[in-house]
Amino acid sequence: MSASVPHEASAPARSRPRGLLDQFLNIFAPVGGGEGLTALLLMSTMFLLLAAYYLLKTIREPLILAGEGGGADVKSYAAAAIAALLIILVPAYSALAARVSRVKLINGVTLFFIINLVGFFALTQAGTRVGVPFFIWVGIFNLMIIAQLWAFANDVYTVEQGKRLFAIVGFGASIGAVAGSFVAGKLVKTYGPYPFLLVAAGLLAVCMILTNMIHSRERRGGTGAATAQGAEITAADAAGTGASQASGEPISGRRGFALVLSDRYLLLIAGLMVMLNLVNTTGEYILGETVSTIAKKAVAEGRAGGLDEERLIGSFYGTFFTWVNAVSILIQAFLVSRVLKYFGVRGALLVLPVVALAGYTTLAFLPLLGLIKATKIAENSIDYSLQNTTRNALYLPTSRAAKYTAKQANDTFFVRLGDVFSAGLVFAGLNWFGFAPKQFAMVNAGLVVGWLILAVVLGKRFKQLTEER
Repeated sequence: MSASVPHEASAPARSRPRGLLDQFLNIFAPVGGGEGLTALLLMSTMFLLLAAYYLLKTIREPLILAGEGGGADVKSYAAAAIAALLIILVPAYSALAARVSRVKLINGVTLFFIINLVGFFALTQAGTRVGVPFFIWVGIFNLMIIAQLWAFANDVYTVEQGKRLFAIVGFGASIGAVAGSFVAGKLVKTYGPYPFLLVAAGLLAVCMILTNMIHSRERRGGTGAATAQGAEITAADAAGTGASQASGEPISGRRGFALVLSDRYLLLIAGLMVMLNLVNTTGEYILGETVSTIAKKAVAEGRAGGLDEERLIGSFYGTFFTWVNAVSILIQAFLVSRVLKYFGVRGALLVLPVVALAGYTTLAFLPLLGLIKATKIAENSIDYSLQNTTRNALYLPTSRAAKYTAKQANDTFFVRLGDVFSAGLVFAGLNWFGFAPKQFAMVNAGLVVGWLILAVVLGKRFKQLTEER
């Protein structure tokens, strides 16, 4: 079975005259006439969503790393609980997608997470410690909600449009991540972590409004994108994976895990997600363990400037995430569209593993905090910009069922499966082999070699599906 749907086609919007907005956005990526407004709305939605996530991501670190029942090892092991829950949640999401339209699906899932945030805030005000459950919840939330929005973007755009315009959508993610981490990093010392739960809930509500605006615009044929892609339907789509992207019909046919396991291309993407997150999460453990150890020592020796362990770690991660996302903004704004244009998706897939290989090889010899921080800034900034845009572009030549339900499986369960493998590696390394950060870096360097091989195979398959030249 092939995941491929229509071959690339020029969208009608490209023949329209460019307005001022189209011309401005053309600085960052090739934007055709009439495409600018939808791209800007998608970018704005992605901005707010990532800002909300980074508010939560920044405050989850002190909640999980400090205090009783926490620590870098507990943070690593929590990934197993996330993966176990996703085995239930992904089929539930697929079942919901088969019963409601895409806008009802997006609204329902977003509202569910808003209610969760209000509930967590109420628990913290009652004095309940929520570190571990909140960490698990954020690990599910960020994958499901972001995968859903990217699936929506894939549904709106044709293959040709997505390859041009995803750089703009991804730019919203990059600047939203900077805004969220910067605000949280600056204000967490003063207000503590809990008020940001309600702020994030408000941002999600605005995201839901913008998504409905885009949906209404595309149903009216605002850019012709949905109509252009819906005009050609493969045999797989005709068999029940969804025919009209603009119709708002539920998705039928094979979905979720069953679709991933039956399609070689989707299975390769799943393997990529596992390897990427196995390496990345192990790197996060190396950083988290080092930061936690230094923070505890600083507090014990009276060198923390009056800050407790939670606020010291929160301040570090706020600054760290700000650097990561500032670099990712520059990459997203000025490099992503150009890398995709000149090297294609195949070449773009190789950039992150090459950088990661260089970084972890260095850490195997010099596991210093400054170098660990620099390695993770480089790795994460490329992951959140070029790698993120590229892996989402992998779904452009797929069916609607793949975009919404197989993507949910890959971007949630298989991501967390990589985290579970990392947790197993951390457990074995600590309890059986007595690994220090240096040894974990050596293992990561070896894993990246396998990641590189997988990226080469996947890039070749993408080229075959899209006839990329």
